[in-house]
Amino acid sequence: MDENDLQNVQAAKVVDARGSACPGPLLEAKKAIGAVSVGEVIEVLSSDPSTKADLPRWAEKVGHEYLGVLSGEGYDRIFLKRLK
Repeated sequence: MDENDLQNVQAAKVVDARGSACPGPLLEAKKAIGAVSVGEVIEVLSSDPSTKADLPRWAEKVGHEYLGVLSGEGYDRIFLKRLK
């Protein structure tokens, strides 16, 4: 997905993990993805730079779809779609 597509994604749940160090954002994402229906998207807000690499790897490993990342002012917005 390109940046314009990501801007228009409607997340079913937004997880604000800004200020949380690794593995906090990943643990929050794991919790949140279980709270949405299959096919829905979660958006994870994180100020930890390693989250950008951790979440796509985790999503691939457990069978969810990494949609992409948007960089904001001092934090990233990471989008994941629940596939199962």
